Amino acid sequence: MLETLDVWSSALVAGLIAALMVPVNLMPDSVSEAFQYAFMQRALLTSMMVGAICGMLSCYVVLKRWSLLGDAISHAVLPGVAVAYLLGLPFFIGAFVTGALTSLGIGAIERHTRIKSDAAMGIMFTGAFALGVVLISKIASSTHLMHILFGNVLGVQQSALLLTLAASLVALLVVWLAYRPLMLYAFDPTQAQALGFNTGVIHYGLILLLTLTIVASLETVGIILVVAMLITPGATAHLLTDRFKTMLFISVGIGVGSAVLGLWLSFAFDVASGGTIVLVATGCFFTALLFSPKHGVLMRLWRHRSLGGAN
Repeated sequence: MLETLDVWSSALVAGLIAALMVPVNLMPDSVSEAFQYAFMQRALLTSMMVGAICGMLSCYVVLKRWSLLGDAISHAVLPGVAVAYLLGLPFFIGAFVTGALTSLGIGAIERHTRIKSDAAMGIMFTGAFALGVVLISKIASSTHLMHILFGNVLGVQQSALLLTLAASLVALLVVWLAYRPLMLYAFDPTQAQALGFNTGVIHYGLILLLTLTIVASLETVGIILVVAMLITPGATAHLLTDRFKTMLFISVGIGVGSAVLGLWLSFAFDVASGGTIVLVATGCFFTALLFSPKHGVLMRLWRHRSLGGAN
């Protein structure tokens, strides 16, 4: 049974990579040459999946002002990783349980006490992270655990790639099926509740979806890339459009484009791949910040001076 599953998994990954390489091979040789290696092909597929799914969820994170939540969850999984290692369990199980408990705790504190969301995130995040540091300090192979936590996109294994693919499909399916209630909740929770949607279920469901995406992506790309991709593409798209559906497409495009360009630049200049992908996404943000037709700083200055000259 397991052998059959491995065969099917290998065939699926090989098929996805083969399909991905069709457009890659149409690019100039100076670009496509970098992706002829097997490890670069796996890294490209994984980074594009992370960029796409995080880019999609990034719109909700930005609109709900949950940017700190992504950072909190990504750090709060540390004790779960340590406990899973001690018990001999897959690290994903421990990380998801800890991340889910932390994120649900943040939501409960925010919704049922007078403590605001930023304080709730800070309390839960630092508490869980401190517990993880204490647990790891008692484990001899702490370096190995930290390596897992911070990821290595160029060393992605097939199991981690499949986990990222599964989480991406789940997130895509949830957003597709619950597109309208999620959109209403992101813009106006009161209106969503008035229309009969259970905002409590939407609230915790979205938090668990973020947790699943973060945990599934940590082993492959690490904390820095996951947090950046959950914030930067959505923030960039928010500067470029006022329409939510357009914002989703732009955000996904920025996530995927940053992954491709960042990986190629990291190969060409022999620098860290995760950091390079983040820098490309950050560059897109500052470009939009300056030159966005409606919300760009330079464009607003230009319009102001044009109106001043006309008067």
